[in-house]
Amino acid sequence: MSPEDDVPRPLRVAIVGAGPAGIYAADALMKSDTAVSGRGVSIDLFERMPAPFGLIRYGVAPDHPRIKGIITALHKVLDKPQVRLLGNIDYGTDITLDDLQSFYDAVIFSTGANADRALGIPGIELDGSYGAADFVSWYDGHPDVPRTWPLEAEKVAVLGVGNVALDIARVLAKTGDELLPTEIPANVYEGLKNNKAVEVHVFGRRGPAQAKFTPLELRELDHSPTIEVIVDPEDIDYDEGSEQARRNSK
Repeated sequence: MSPEDDVPRPLRVAIVGAGPAGIYAADALMKSDTAVSGRGVSIDLFERMPAPFGLIRYGVAPDHPRIKGIITALHKVLDKPQVRLLGNIDYGTDITLDDLQSFYDAVIFSTGANADRALGIPGIELDGSYGAADFVSWYDGHPDVPRTWPLEAEKVAVLGVGNVALDIARVLAKTGDELLPTEIPANVYEGLKNNKAVEVHVFGRRGPAQAKFTPLELRELDHSPTIEVIVDPEDIDYDEGSEQARRNSK
């Protein structure tokens, strides 16, 4: 028996989803005790889309290159010889859990959140009401969404005060020419050139202490020569709950 016969084969792992979570999981596996003990790991990433990186590619505003720069770090993981990326494979259609369990020692699911959570308020089903995920997918060029978007409204309400809400408000308020130097697809540029929105109102259920965007992101809105940021002083009063939230964050 040759010495090679004594070497255990690598742990074979399938990861469904090649977004940030899936790639970070692959990185963690390669740094795990099993990997460094001599056995090693062999990792296959199965991705439904033709390209990896998930929400970093299709969920970040095009004028946020700093965040999109995370792709550089993710690329380094995919370049490892222990990792193989298999794109255009739809779990449940092209492969099943039984298939994966037949060929791998372990299976990790990292399919992420690719749809909006239902918002249970009256009128949400009316025409002109859209989910943030759909609009973000459009301006990021996701291949599953239509190539056009109905940007006919002059006044737009954005419900929510998270990072994505502010991204949407900023994209709606900027001109197509302002976003042209970014990575927006040509069809998105053409759509934004004809955008009729002149007022964008951002609504939060709670107060400024609970807002999930950062002051830096809010200031970015004011950097555009075409945008005037208006904050009603009455909307930034701190109630008892907000004061408690501020104290807990320190």
